[in-house]
Formats: sequence, structure tokens, C-alpha cells
Amino acid sequence: MTRFRTLTATLVAATALAGCTVGPNFERPAAPGASAYASPHDALPKPAPGPGAALGAGPSLAWWKAFNSPAMDALVDRAIAHNASLEASNATLAAAREQVAAARGHELPQVDVNAGAHHEEANLAGFGFKLGALPGLTSNPVFDLYSVGGGISYDLDLFGKQRGKVEQAAAQAEAQQRQTEAAHLALAGQVVNQVLTIAAIRERIATSNALLADDQRNVDLTQKRKQAGEGTLTEVLNAQAQFMADRSTIPQLEQQLDEARHLLATLIGIAPADLGPTDFDLDAFTLPQQIPVTLPSALVHKRPDILQAEADLHAATAAVGIATADLYPDVTLGGTYTQGSPTIGDLLSSKFRGFDLFAGLTAPIFHGGTLKAQKRAAIDQAKAADATYRQTVLDAFRQTADLLDAIKSDARSVANREESVGVAQHSLQLSRRSFQVGNSGLLQILDSQRLYEQARMGLVDMREQQFVNVARLYVATAGGWTGPAIETASAQ
Repeated sequence: MTRFRTLTATLVAATALAGCTVGPNFERPAAPGASAYASPHDALPKPAPGPGAALGAGPSLAWWKAFNSPAMDALVDRAIAHNASLEASNATLAAAREQVAAARGHELPQVDVNAGAHHEEANLAGFGFKLGALPGLTSNPVFDLYSVGGGISYDLDLFGKQRGKVEQAAAQAEAQQRQTEAAHLALAGQVVNQVLTIAAIRERIATSNALLADDQRNVDLTQKRKQAGEGTLTEVLNAQAQFMADRSTIPQLEQQLDEARHLLATLIGIAPADLGPTDFDLDAFTLPQQIPVTLPSALVHKRPDILQAEADLHAATAAVGIATADLYPDVTLGGTYTQGSPTIGDLLSSKFRGFDLFAGLTAPIFHGGTLKAQKRAAIDQAKAADATYRQTVLDAFRQTADLLDAIKSDARSVANREESVGVAQHSLQLSRRSFQVGNSGLLQILDSQRLYEQARMGLVDMREQQFVNVARLYVATAGGWTGPAIETASAQ
């Protein structure tokens, strides 16, 4: 009884120390005070009519619906539901959550039960007895032994090592959650980008076919002039050569379209052969005139890669606490209870009962500097995580600032390209009329047609770039998919 009271006193004293946690407390980085992404001195001239940005709460979760394309919306939904890489990320997140539950389990008392059945031979010589020295003791006795019992142990976690492990596991799970959110966001962006690419390639093919029709008109025109005695065979051959040269570009565009479709099929989790029609056209998409962009102070609490870097910093901070706790003693309390008997019938009899109450202390004395080195390494890793976080924030601000400038310059470029197409088309019409009345040669028509072709293809390129940059701006400031929240623990 005296020993039991001593053990109880030890438990009470140790429990009083259990709230003592060593190591740093994690503090969430403060939000930046900036109210804009770029300096006013870097502002571009007033853009042409087109998409503009409005700083505020930022895009909605399903930001791709701003393009007003139900067909594209359906593809994004299919990708989120069936993409294999995204499925792997979700499974990794589920595993990380289970690691948090496993770490929390170690904070509770550990209870085990055991049972055994043994058939043994006792080695009497090992106890100093000689066979034959006593009457009837001619051989080692053979007997059966049955036992059943259990035990309980509890780590008092005086200096917060186990609590630090829980905090670290929760932070690592949160980092995986943010990575999964980023994967959802990136996948949606890839699908949208691929759909826009398909639409742009289809428009390039349509433009090439229209130019090919103009080439055929030139061939017909030169042939008529030659038949009327006003033209030459050289003019006919030049027109035919131009027709054949322009025709050769269409198979390459068709190959690009096939590759774009194949990648889209992969993104939505199906084989290329199973992808249905993708008759997208740039004119069928709505170009948002007002893009809601997240404020810088809110972006750091919304953008997945920043939140992942913050969670990594939290985990690294917890690791410092764990390494610090390794420098201090660890106390474990527990007890065991066992019933053992040579016969099953007497297994539960009180006369075969045994128990043990114990308190154990482990304290580091000399480890060759290993524990202190591990603490210093953890501190250095925390510093690295802090620097990575700050760099991630700066990169996010730079990317957003670049895209805000891009959508302004894109609007001006599209307007310039449209004007260029109009001028080149008028020039081509005049050149063709001049050739018909004999005031100019075929070379002038071909030059005007080449300028017109370049202008039209340049307009397609700029329109695609404008749509893609708008989508990239949405991705840059939108939040990712959100799953169940991770309950984090912070050392106090």
C-alpha cells in the first residue's frame, strides 16, 4: 500500500508538469498590408475596351462558368470526378488524415490484452539442482502453463513531445489538403486551357481553308487571263504554287487538333477514342468584362500554394518542439494484471493472480551531441520553410501583377489586330481588281494576300491569348477545391 501511495504521489506531481511544453509556438504569418499588386508607376496606358479587373472578394469556386459554355463546364466536372492524378491526390490526403488520427491515438492510455498457452520443460540445472540429488528428481519436469492478462501504459508527455507530433501531423495533413486543392484548381485550368486551344486551332483551320479558297480564286483568275491572251503561264504556275504551299499547312493544324483532343481526353480520365465531339469556337465563349480579383491581403489566405507553404512552416515549427522535447526526461506510468495457471480450470482462480504497477523515467544523459544537432537542424528547416513561404507569397503577387498587365495589353493587341485585318482585306480587294484590269501583276496580289493571311492568323493568336490569360488570372486568384477542415493542434 505504501508503494501504491508513492506511485500515486508521483502521478500527481507528474501531471502537474504535464502542461509544460517546450519549443516555439506557431504564429500564422500576418497578411500583407499592400492594397494593390503593382506600383502605380508601372500602370499601363488606358486599355482598349475589353476585360477589366475589379479588386474584391475574388472569383467564385466554379470560376470557369464565367465563360458561359455549358459544354466546357461539363468537361471540367468530368475531369474533377474522374481524373486519375486527382484521384491519387485525394487518396494521399485521406492517408494524411489517418496519420493525424494515429498520432492523436498515442496521446491516450495504451491498453493491451494478452493470452498464452505453453508446454514447457524446466531446466533444473539452470537453478542449481542436480538430477538424482533428491528422491524422484530424475528428469526435468514437463508441464503446461496457461495465462491471460492485460496491461495499460500512459506517457505523461511532460514536455509536449507527443502533442508536438500531433501538431506536426495535423499541419502535414493540412499541407496535403492545400496541395490537393491546388491540384483541383490546376486541373480545371488545364481543361479550360485545352478547350480554348481546341477552339483556336479549329479557327486556324477555318482561316486556312478560307485562304485556300482565295488561292483557288487566284488560280482561276490567272487561267482565264492566260486563255484570253492577257496572262502568262508563269502567273498560272505562281498561283498554283501558292495554293499548294498554303494547302500543306492544313494537315499540320489537323495534327495539332488531334493532339489537343487526346490531351483533353486524358485530363477528363478517358481514352482518346472515347472522347466525343469538341466543336468549340472562340466566338461561342463569353469574354468576361469584369474579372473579380482577390485583394492581396486576402490572397494569402485563399491561394492553395500559399496556404500549403504556411502549413509546411507550421509543421517545421512543430518539429522544433519535438526535437526540443527529446532533450528532456520522459515519464511513463502503467500497470499489468496477469492470471496464470498450469490448468485451464484454475486459470481464473484468485490464487494464481499477479499484478504490477510501475512508473518509468527515461532521461538523456549523453548521446554524442545527436539530440542538440537534431534540434539545430529542425530550427534551420523552420527558417527554410519561413523563407519558402515568403518567396511563395512574392511569386503569387508577381504572377497576379503580370496577368493584370497582360489582360490590359491583350485588349489593345486584339483591337490593333482587328484593325490590321480590315486594312489588309481592303488592300487585297484593291490588288485583285487592279490585276483584273491589267494595272498590276500577280505578285502584288500574292503579297497582299500574304499580309492578309498573317493578319488573320495573328488575330486568332491574340484572341486565344486573351482568353487564356483571363483563365490564368482566374486560376491565380481563385481558391481551390475545399475538403473537410483539418483540426490542427498548437502547442501552448
